[in-house]
Order: sequence, then structure tokens, then C-alpha cells
Amino acid sequence: MAKSLLIVSRQAPWSGPGAREALDIVLAGGAFGLPIGLLFLDDGVFQVATRQEARALEQKDLSANLQALELFGVEEVYLCRTSAAERGLHNWSLEGLQALNAEQIRGLFDSYDQVITL
Repeated sequence: MAKSLLIVSRQAPWSGPGAREALDIVLAGGAFGLPIGLLFLDDGVFQVATRQEARALEQKDLSANLQALELFGVEEVYLCRTSAAERGLHNWSLEGLQALNAEQIRGLFDSYDQVITL
């Protein structure tokens, strides 16, 4: 039986390669049927913000990758409610996203065999 994997994405989409690398790992894991989840934490919550202008920052837009999560069998996608509130993020572009509080996130970490933070 494959071990479950939680990817914690903590970087904003425009701050470096971490956001894209986290999505690449999740999509690859989903494509191979790995039990995988994705948590947006800290500045990582900016990845799901509505109306991003990646082109204005001369960055590649990650929204298509986010929309492909379900196609790759990735259904466990989470957002830290506190991180979102601290950054003024009240609407997000990803359907099915589960907003969790700190206690729920601690339980989430315990429910996965492996956790990778990027």
C-alpha cells in the first residue's frame, strides 16, 4: 500500500519556484494514484487568490495547474483559514478547497504518513 503524502505549499506564486514545485509534485503524485493532499499555508494562500495578474509580474500563471488538480485525482486540497485571514484573502478561485483552523491542521498532519513543505 502506498504511503500518503501531504504537500505544504508556503510560498506565494511569484516569490520563487517553490509554489510551482509543490504543484508539480502534487500533480505527479495524483497521476500515479498516490494518496496525496495539498495544504496552502502562510503566503502559499496567495496561490488561490482570485484575479491574479501573473503577467503583470512577468510570472507564469499557476491557475491552470490548480484547476487540473481534480483531473489528476487530487481531491484533498486545504487552506489555512488563519493565513488567509491575516492576508486579507476572503475569496479563492479553487472549488472544493477546505478551509481549516489550526487544530484541524494539526490533525491533518497526523493523518498523512509523509509531509513535505516547500
